[in-house]
Amino acid sequence: MGLSRLAALHGVATSYSPSPDVTVSVPDDTVIAVLAALGVDAGTPADVRKCLVAAESRSRLLPPTVVVWAGEPLPPALSGLPPGSTVTVEPEPPETPGRPAGRPPAPLSMRARAAAPAPPVSSPGASAAPVSSPGDAVEASAPLAMPPGGAATVSAPPVTPPAGAATAFAPASAPHPQRADGEPGAPAAVPAWWIPPAPGVHRVHVRTPDHRRATATLVVAPARLPQPPGRSHGFLVQLYSLLSARSWGMGDLGDLADLAAWSGRTIGSGFVQVNPLHAAVPGHPTDPSPYRPSSRRFPDPVHLRIESIPEYGHVRDRAALDDLRQDAAALSEAVLNKGALIDRDAVWELKRQALELVVEVPLTPGRRAAYCDFLAEQGQALEDHALWCALAEVHGPDWHAWPEALRDPRSPGTARARTELLDRVDFHCRLAWLTATQLAAAQRAAEDAGMSVGIVHDLAVGVHPAGADTWAQQEAFAHGMSVGAPPDAFNARGQDWGLPPWRPDVLAATGYAAYRGLLRGLLAHAGALRIDHVMGLFRLWWVPEGRPPTDGTYVAQDAEAMLAVLVLEAHRAGTVVVGEDLGTVEPGVREALARRGVLGTSVLWFERDWDGDGRPLAPEKWRRDCLATATTHDLPSTAARLTGDHVTLRHRLGLLTRSLEEELTEDATDTAEWLALLARLRMLPEGDGDEEAAVRAVHRFLLRTPARMTGVWLPDTVGDRRPQNLPGTWDQYPNWRLPIADAEGHPVTLEEITASPRLHALMDVLRPRKPHTAPPGERRP
Repeated sequence: MGLSRLAALHGVATSYSPSPDVTVSVPDDTVIAVLAALGVDAGTPADVRKCLVAAESRSRLLPPTVVVWAGEPLPPALSGLPPGSTVTVEPEPPETPGRPAGRPPAPLSMRARAAAPAPPVSSPGASAAPVSSPGDAVEASAPLAMPPGGAATVSAPPVTPPAGAATAFAPASAPHPQRADGEPGAPAAVPAWWIPPAPGVHRVHVRTPDHRRATATLVVAPARLPQPPGRSHGFLVQLYSLLSARSWGMGDLGDLADLAAWSGRTIGSGFVQVNPLHAAVPGHPTDPSPYRPSSRRFPDPVHLRIESIPEYGHVRDRAALDDLRQDAAALSEAVLNKGALIDRDAVWELKRQALELVVEVPLTPGRRAAYCDFLAEQGQALEDHALWCALAEVHGPDWHAWPEALRDPRSPGTARARTELLDRVDFHCRLAWLTATQLAAAQRAAEDAGMSVGIVHDLAVGVHPAGADTWAQQEAFAHGMSVGAPPDAFNARGQDWGLPPWRPDVLAATGYAAYRGLLRGLLAHAGALRIDHVMGLFRLWWVPEGRPPTDGTYVAQDAEAMLAVLVLEAHRAGTVVVGEDLGTVEPGVREALARRGVLGTSVLWFERDWDGDGRPLAPEKWRRDCLATATTHDLPSTAARLTGDHVTLRHRLGLLTRSLEEELTEDATDTAEWLALLARLRMLPEGDGDEEAAVRAVHRFLLRTPARMTGVWLPDTVGDRRPQNLPGTWDQYPNWRLPIADAEGHPVTLEEITASPRLHALMDVLRPRKPHTAPPGERRP
């Protein structure tokens, strides 16, 4: 009982329910190990009692982070303060990254002596004048020309705080009444003393009449995220797999910009979604998975289009560049025509050599100024990342194996290394800047082509345990733990993804600074952000090191805070957010995400009437706020699904748990039910037996749903049968290393894809091509 109570206080589950009628107990050893990773010693019954006494006797006036949603009732942390408490809001500095430029909010000072509950305030953003009720005495000061960001120390009213600080006194009355409806952004009942701060991440200071004090981070977020402007369709693509005639052995940011420009202008696409472009852990071989990066905070320069760097044309050693380009052409030739897999390490080696030559070219004054601005904006985070990259060149990519003095990013030894490796640190800073500029160029190309959303970037669940982020932010991670998934109907052994989780307690104590910085960097050049395993904003399955995934447990996040930070940063960037909410989803999670404007993900083959007869879900019954698609990078292509090829592939690799005949029969039954529905809806006029027609019918169906966004898996447009990733395999299958190929398995380039009659026939289903004038001498495909 004591261990369960202690675990509950720290958000650690001692049981879970894989299905409504099943409850599984978590082993005590797992609970003890997870608590230890959170800094709680529960190794013996005496330790448990000691920690329980300490935890239950600890009284906090405020939690570490408080969330306020614009236009909604105050949280209990504020509405439940003792009457007469002084509340001071210290706004974030004007120079905060992502904050709108301009003067800080005008200061207001009030002293409320309410004898009755305050009336409703229906203007969620109004802070120019407080609303008073009978018995209130209100004084408001005019804005003062004083340093921004200061906080007032209130001793007796009236109080005139420094510019930017809002101070109020809680009324001596009952908490404010709650509003009747639950819609975000609707008029809300708030106390008269509350002055709504502008959206942002502030500091709130409280002093009670009995002289207790508390300070917390105050996250003030808009009620909902920006939404896509109307319905749109777009391509889903793993960028590395999209080679063009100009690629150096794998797809790059030049190819992304070109695909966005072409699809936006020619077929009216509204977006292009790509895999995570996070920085990878260098190695021989490098882990090819884009979902297990070294850092999620910075992109990988392997995606650079070398020739698009302005300094490229001024490199003096042209012969060396020509040799590198010939080697790159040979890499592409091997992938496209000789059956070779994409070799990320070989590509990076060529690009690294080219970049060493490029950075020797002096920057022009304007380019130098832009680079210096980038360094100033990124600050310590970029410096740490670049230093990790430089140290990894010397000592290898696993910082746990470095000399002890270098394992701490703030040690004197690391400071000396920073000085000794200054040139290499600058090199990696420069690469981060160059990559950021090409990411921005890709989004501009999408916008210039008329895309309503643009580039949809992808946020991985976590990072590699040996990478740059875990080195630079060691205190934020639960070392010795890995994120995964519990056993379910699809995987009886559960999953261990090898990604250390963030510590929820450290995130809260630091005002979610690491999370805010991560989002700000990703959203800077995005039209939208896809969040892989978005359920992780609520809870994650932690697996202690050395134990099977079945011995894991759930650890709760502060979902309100995680959502508020996400909504705030996306609102500032003006970006849409799509959550990947497939698989096991805790009750209420989808509703909470939808309430804040996070779109879901609906995959055709999984959309059935699970609460009814289990048959395919009719299009009008699909949810509206989602990205609807036929498949993803972890699932079979549509052609492979329709033909059953994905079953024979899994059989060939020994992944089936039943006989091939049983699996094929079940798969054929599933597919037949969908084809029958398509036929009943008159979406398959060509009849049975036409694979291309069936693929088009699937997308006609998706278009019939109310989904805001319809995603087309780019390999589907040319008949590719191979999945980019086959879960449950490691070296048995070439995950993350395949180029896009046609129905016969022959790799195809971007130029061939855009000219494909099969692609144009499919895309005409979603939106007819608009009038187009081809250059002289060219025939429209």
